[in-house]
Amino acid sequence: MRMTMTRSIRTMLFAFAVLTMSIAASAQVRITVGFGPPAIPVYEQPVCPGDGFLWTPGYWAWDPDFQDYYWVPGTWVESPEVGFLWTPPWWGWDGGVFLFHEGWWGPQIGFYGGINYGFGYFGDGFVGGRWQNGHFFYNREVLNVNVVNIHNVYNEHVTIVNNTHVSFNGGEGGLTVRATASEEAAAQGRHVGPIAAQGEQMRQARGNPQMRASANQGRPPIAATARAGNFHDATPAREAGAPYHPPVNRGPEARPGNAEAGASHAAVHPNDLPVERPAAPNTGNPKLDKQYQKQQQKLADQQNKERQNLQARQEKEHQQLAQRNASDAQKQQVEQKHAQQTQQLQQRHQQQQQNLQAHQAPRK
Repeated sequence: MRMTMTRSIRTMLFAFAVLTMSIAASAQVRITVGFGPPAIPVYEQPVCPGDGFLWTPGYWAWDPDFQDYYWVPGTWVESPEVGFLWTPPWWGWDGGVFLFHEGWWGPQIGFYGGINYGFGYFGDGFVGGRWQNGHFFYNREVLNVNVVNIHNVYNEHVTIVNNTHVSFNGGEGGLTVRATASEEAAAQGRHVGPIAAQGEQMRQARGNPQMRASANQGRPPIAATARAGNFHDATPAREAGAPYHPPVNRGPEARPGNAEAGASHAAVHPNDLPVERPAAPNTGNPKLDKQYQKQQQKLADQQNKERQNLQARQEKEHQQLAQRNASDAQKQQVEQKHAQQTQQLQQRHQQQQQNLQAHQAPRK
């Protein structure tokens, strides 16, 4: 009986782990911005660190806390599964804003906006290598591989027809490429999101002020790394892909979702809101300061939970729209509703912060 119970517990734990991984893999973060990212910078690819590593090209991500794009360097990582290839993330114009589409791993390459990321990702599919008999073979024509260490290589000439550095699809100045039936089918098939190493690469890039577009003007000092998370041995960008001209008046009050350059509209979704924290209490009484800090943290945790709940509800509506193949007008109507919900949430949270600060202010 004890053995049967042990097996049952193990089965339940395994089922829970699979369910957790499935939820994590299918979760999508919807990020919208009112102006497009800089062009893809020009840089050299670091040499492949070892057999089994696949190239994941660099891309521009968005930091809502600083209202700025930042460059996530390209890097070599190991595939989460034999036979899996990486479909890069991309920005696309949708409903009056730029929408971020997260990258993923799967047996086939999906649509990535027609963007020329280089190194085998020239806008359509991947010509940098292929899986064969459980091993990845590298095309030396487009990938930087040392044949002394890696022997599973081949040479196949690639003609690059589209050599633009435009980093987004749709909108003014964007690419006009559309997904093929096979690319849409790949997105609907089995796939998983970015692995932990890619998440670490993104976190380090976000934490480095020099990676922000406002600081590097589209020419990041770290354009690529040989291994994810190792920013010490890095390759700088040789040049920006094109001059970068963000909206002049966006300033600190600008929010993601602005449809006009220089406009200052409310965020569209809770994930777009900046994380605001009041100054640490300083009453001169350490015991009282500690009590006030606990109150601030409790309010911050409560507000964060409310933001996550609203984000989850809005994401569910996005999924329902996709399942119904909703029209652009229907999508726009839902986005307007989401913007209103987000603005109301932000106003309520700001009022709560003000009330707490008023309560904690020193009495005269």
